[in-house]
Amino acid sequence: MSAPDESLDLARVAGRAAADKLANEVIGLDVSEQVVITDVFLVCSGDSERQVSAIVDGVEEALLKERRRKPLRREGERDARWVLLDYGDIVVHVQHAEDRAFYALERLWRDAPVIDLQLDQAATVESTSDSQ
Repeated sequence: MSAPDESLDLARVAGRAAADKLANEVIGLDVSEQVVITDVFLVCSGDSERQVSAIVDGVEEALLKERRRKPLRREGERDARWVLLDYGDIVVHVQHAEDRAFYALERLWRDAPVIDLQLDQAATVESTSDSQ
C-alpha cells in the first residue's frame, strides 16, 4: 500500500514550491509503510540559512494558497539550518546543504519508495504557457 493520493498531491505542491525557490535535490519519500504518523517525507536543501528560510516560506505559502493547509507544527526556524514543517499527511524537511550531507535522510530512509513529484512536468507546463 502506498501513500494516499491527497498526501501525494500535497507533496507535489510542496515540491514545486521548494523548486521555485531553487531548492537543491527535492525528493519525496513514501514512508507510509514504515511510519504510522505520516505518509510522505519531502526533503530538500538550500545553500544558506537565508535560502532555507525562503524555501520554508514558499512551501508554507503554496500549501496555504493552493490547498488551504497550515502546518500543525514547525521546528528549527530560528537557526534555519533544518526546518521541519509537519502537515500531518506530509512532513517537509528543509535543510542547509551541509546538514543534509551530514544527516543523510535519504540514506536513513533508503527502503522508502521515491515519489515522482512531477517537477519536470510542472516546469514544462509553465515554460509552454509562458511562451504563448
